[in-house]
Amino acid sequence: MSTSVLADTAGLGQGTRHGDFCRFGEQVRIGDNCRIGHHVVVHDGTVIGDGVRVDDGTVIGKRPMAAANSAVTREQELPPTTIGSGCIIGAQVVLYRGCEIGESVLVADQASVRENVTIGEFTIVGRGVAIENFCRIGRRVKLETNVYITAYSELEDRVFVAPGVVTSNDNYVGRTEERFKHFKGVTVRKGGRLGAHATILPGVTIHEDALVAAGALVTKDVPAGKIVAGVPAKLFRDVPPEQLLINQNWKD
Repeated sequence: MSTSVLADTAGLGQGTRHGDFCRFGEQVRIGDNCRIGHHVVVHDGTVIGDGVRVDDGTVIGKRPMAAANSAVTREQELPPTTIGSGCIIGAQVVLYRGCEIGESVLVADQASVRENVTIGEFTIVGRGVAIENFCRIGRRVKLETNVYITAYSELEDRVFVAPGVVTSNDNYVGRTEERFKHFKGVTVRKGGRLGAHATILPGVTIHEDALVAAGALVTKDVPAGKIVAGVPAKLFRDVPPEQLLINQNWKD
């Protein structure tokens, strides 16, 4: 006797297996040769590519909760969640409806990805990472353990974010009605790097190949190819030439 529930309109591909106590909603489409763990919930309309692994206790396609006083969450019609082929989704991950995960992405245990988020192929989303809504994450990005990406942010390709980095989008710190007009996340251009426990304030742009030192408090834009350090962060020196993207001999 099966302990899982599969809606009449859901479809699982050839060679796909699932564990106990799973639920697959209406119009769910899961590709070939996938491995779905125990206690996994896949909500209506979700599309999962071939060769995807989903570990125990994960929820895919969760609808957002809109609090009456939320500044960035609103009621809206969202497209189904999509997960590209070759992805690995860890245990107790929450992927919201309206997020799009590219091919060969790793989302580690206990991470969450909100609605209106896109993640490019070969990106790593580390353990406990939170990506809020209306964010765009590029290809081959690395978000290490417990990183927080605030709403309305963009990280371009090859960005590296070390453990414990925090970003912010509200200069009014939750006070006054004026704040609702000025929400702005952070932007990290191609190859930008953020050191462990750095804090990036709203609206700041980290330009291409720039490096933010560990523990820095970034209050203004960082020029391309420069290192900033301190509280508040100040220009320190140029990024060494051997560390620049152009000198890494990467194919893309």
